[in-house]
Amino acid sequence: MRIVIAEDSTILRQGLVELLTFRGHEVVAAVKDADALRTAVESHTPDVSIVDIRMPPTHTDEGLRAAIALRGELPGCAILLFSQYVETKYAAQLLADRAGGVGYLLKDRVAEVSDFLDALRRVADGETVLDPEVVSQLFSATRQTDALGGLTPREREVLGLMAEGRSNSAIAAKLFLSAGSVEKYVTSIFGKLGLPPSEGDNRRVLAVLRYLDS
Repeated sequence: MRIVIAEDSTILRQGLVELLTFRGHEVVAAVKDADALRTAVESHTPDVSIVDIRMPPTHTDEGLRAAIALRGELPGCAILLFSQYVETKYAAQLLADRAGGVGYLLKDRVAEVSDFLDALRRVADGETVLDPEVVSQLFSATRQTDALGGLTPREREVLGLMAEGRSNSAIAAKLFLSAGSVEKYVTSIFGKLGLPPSEGDNRRVLAVLRYLDS
């Protein structure tokens, strides 16, 4: 993959460059602020960009705002947010265009290099990947509403794994279910959330957005 990295920590930025290069990927740019990120992505059109949320000058949401702007300007621009913080509104904003190709991982929770690289590949391939802790907090934020009130506990569990970007076969393995059972749960979730089949929309992303928006 051709990758852009936007990370203000010199040590972490260089570490990512060396890791990805060692694994056979091409880091086309490694920058430390949001303006440089936008320039790099527009110039190199990478397969995926790894973006820290908080970067100079204010260290608040510069990376996020740059990522959202790039997604608006460059359809199909794949972004993996890589942050120390769980900010559910950030995930909601980044997912709002419903196009897939987005991810949100927490730096302190990536225990295996292989897991990080797998998530990066899935985002580059157009999937949506969220850290389980992010998913957990998203569900916690929606428990006070009735947006998902019609879902059974098992359907909520399946939806949570969908939000992590897992395929039906991966969900089946995780929950010790048959592939057919998972397909029935997913179909039921779509029905209860009012998401009919559509050629133009990714219903898995829309299902995640439904509780993010709530």
